[in-house]
Amino acid sequence: MKPESKFWQLIKKKTPKIQWTRLESWASFGVPDLLGYNDSCGFFMVELKVVHGNKIHFSPHQKLFHFTRKKRNFILLYQPSLKLVKLYESSAVPGLITDHRETPSLAINDWDHIQRCLLASSSDA
Repeated sequence: MKPESKFWQLIKKKTPKIQWTRLESWASFGVPDLLGYNDSCGFFMVELKVVHGNKIHFSPHQKLFHFTRKKRNFILLYQPSLKLVKLYESSAVPGLITDHRETPSLAINDWDHIQRCLLASSSDA
């Protein structure tokens, strides 16, 4: 199983209050990988990134999506070698391109906090 598929399985298991739909990236370039929903906050989107170094690659379409849609859109990073999971807002994309270690995150390695951030009524979790 690919690392992103394993990450997807982990997300479903660790965020039981969220109804997830995995989106097909080939259908619309730049659209995040996951559509999340909960009655308390409505819809939000999450881009999954499995990384092996300090920089994260975003396609031009992904950058445009996150630069123009900053509310209720997130990036969830997984670094398998460190068993590291971090949640970021869309506004963090420029820093993530440079070095995710230096970019402030909303949550680190705490699935309960990640789920709370995603379910907050705004992206200002």
